[in-house]
Amino acid sequence: MDAINQTLTEEDGRWAAILKRDRAADGAFVFAVRTTGIYCRPSCPARHALRRNVIFFPTCEAADRAGFRPCLRCKPKERADQRLGEMIAAACRALETDEPPRLDRLAAKAGLSRFHFHRLFKAATGVTPKAYAKARRADRVRDALTANASSVTGAIYAAGYNSNSRFYESAPTMLGMTPNSFRDQGSGAEIVYGIGRCSLGKILVARSDKGICSLMLGDDAAVLEEEIRTRFAKAKSIKGDAEFSDLLSAVIAFVDQPGKTFELPLDIRGTLFQQKVWAALRAIPPGETASYAEVAKRIGAPAATRAVAQACAANKIAVVIPCHRVVRSDGALSGYRWGPERKRALLDKERRRKG
Repeated sequence: MDAINQTLTEEDGRWAAILKRDRAADGAFVFAVRTTGIYCRPSCPARHALRRNVIFFPTCEAADRAGFRPCLRCKPKERADQRLGEMIAAACRALETDEPPRLDRLAAKAGLSRFHFHRLFKAATGVTPKAYAKARRADRVRDALTANASSVTGAIYAAGYNSNSRFYESAPTMLGMTPNSFRDQGSGAEIVYGIGRCSLGKILVARSDKGICSLMLGDDAAVLEEEIRTRFAKAKSIKGDAEFSDLLSAVIAFVDQPGKTFELPLDIRGTLFQQKVWAALRAIPPGETASYAEVAKRIGAPAATRAVAQACAANKIAVVIPCHRVVRSDGALSGYRWGPERKRALLDKERRRKG
């Protein structure tokens, strides 16, 4: 137990916070008392224990693992979770402004160190404060470009950018196309697509100038074609020629033999959170599965199980981004955008190939 506890001095600050019953320290750590076997939040109103009997833990979970019980008076789990949620919500609101505060200011307002605040924020949201601020600014850019169809410059300043150059540096990654094309809903962009047949039925593969941007499965070629035209409503959709047939054949071969390395370039379009989920899916080895909860933990957002499921449902590049490898916690297949039978077939193929 002593190995868990660090040697602390009066200057550590945590013991001082306990003596002051400082509410600002709630959520930053908990303390346990050896003689009672109970752990509390720093502002617990109970009588102070002797310093030599006090052990510090970074979280309630750590105190649980060490064998201590939560205090029934200050309820450290309940209050810590509530305070953490309020703190993260306040930080998110601050980061959504045109001029988001620096990390040290956010941490100071929460009463935490920079490192501890950064760790808690990423654990709760799945992204760093800086990445969250960038993603929210990207959302504002998209909204502003859609609302301000007459002026890209006006949309740039409405989204909080102080100069055109800073915006155009990040625009290709942020929007997936030029600002003018995004404002015009893809007008001028060119999407080449082809439809073929694989072991799972009909397959549509679409490619932008950056790479494969859609891979869809279905039973009806006309339905697949209508979906790609709707998705890229103002883009120029072109049926692929003989050269595109080679790419279509390569994708079909990959779908029919899942588990091979896919080396063709991709044009992955999604929110920051979705892209984190999709990257985690591609890290799941062929023939293996992970639950939505496990994926949430892998991206650093253990509470975001439902959002992970939504990101899987939003995936437009079947098989290559293997959302078929995500199952329920009890091992059941759960839903699949292109049907549970296709999901089962893909997993069976991968397992046979692995075996």
